[in-house]
Amino acid sequence: MPERNLDFDCIVERRGTRSMKYDFAKESGMPEDVLPFWVADMDFKTTSYVEDALSDVVARNIYGYSNIKKGDGFFEAIAGWMKRHHNWDVKQQWHVHTPGVCFAISNAVRAYSNEGDAVIIQQPVYYPFKNIILQNNRKLVSNDLVYDENGHYTIDFDDFENKIKENQVKLFILCNPHNPVGRVWTKEELEKLGDICQKYHVIVFSDEIHFDFIWSGTHQIFQEIKPEYREFTITATAPSKTFNLAGAQQSNLFIPNMELKRKFITEYEISGLDEPNIFGITTTEAAYTYGDEWYEAVKKYIKANIDFVDDYIRENVPGVKVIPTEGTYLVWLDFKGTGIDATRLDDLMINKAKLWLDSGSIFGKTGAGFQRINVACPRSLLEEALQRIKNSLEEIRF
Repeated sequence: MPERNLDFDCIVERRGTRSMKYDFAKESGMPEDVLPFWVADMDFKTTSYVEDALSDVVARNIYGYSNIKKGDGFFEAIAGWMKRHHNWDVKQQWHVHTPGVCFAISNAVRAYSNEGDAVIIQQPVYYPFKNIILQNNRKLVSNDLVYDENGHYTIDFDDFENKIKENQVKLFILCNPHNPVGRVWTKEELEKLGDICQKYHVIVFSDEIHFDFIWSGTHQIFQEIKPEYREFTITATAPSKTFNLAGAQQSNLFIPNMELKRKFITEYEISGLDEPNIFGITTTEAAYTYGDEWYEAVKKYIKANIDFVDDYIRENVPGVKVIPTEGTYLVWLDFKGTGIDATRLDDLMINKAKLWLDSGSIFGKTGAGFQRINVACPRSLLEEALQRIKNSLEEIRF
């Protein structure tokens, strides 16, 4: 059966569907008429193979307890995707399913550290990292990324090592590729981080959820850079970003060290959420088995959107800089050249432009003056958002 959902210009009405992105502006303190480009889900219909697989589930109309087992096709679908698209040979004994990567991070924080222990991240970074660390009563340590005048982010490795040593860091949450700054870390950069973590016995939780969207360079799976990295790494992946399946609540972890896996599962079982739901199982298997054509098409469309943003901002919006998007479908915009302070900028975007973006400040203090925009949407919506940014800035200039 041919793929049917390849019209990415089609606008799907998501309001009134309990969409977090569209239906919760008021509850989030936003005007109800904002146009949302914040949370990282797509405005595209996913592959029609997922639609067909779910139709089969609905036709049975029984939604009892579900699980996965060896040889039932679920893991084989995941392994096939990893091999085809990343040349990564994953082993079934490494695999742990969880209901989302944020859940997995929180579980890892409790499994591999005690209250008061230090956990290190690299801000500006995906804000749940910080929230999870603090909510679990751990000490937050940030090895802030270094931002240069060319709009490029790098890692201060001396600071990384010193902060690990000074704070006796137990866990490092790596964002690879990095959200929101869009870096695709090189093998050399990751090797420096890995060697430091190995030296100080730091466990690494490598969030690689965006690894199917790489525009520059090559994605390096952290645990595969050196065989010894497998001994202290938990690698998190999910079909949610790739196939717009966040609501299906399914992520896939790979933990080669069986003692680390045992600790993770022990903590996981305490949560009472260790059984996967039928929708997560079904959508994951269908997408990873049959979704290649859709995936290649959506990548092409998103890349064109990224290029469109870059061209539009450069030609029409003076004072705003587009940070090179090496990976993800989240574009990081630097507004500091406009001279508008971060608080006023947030107000301008929300109340003048009527756009719901992600304020850079929520990603850490080094994100102040930036905005993150999700470009996985029909071009017409994206063009409307950029026009609103342009118009709102022109109003305050003139």
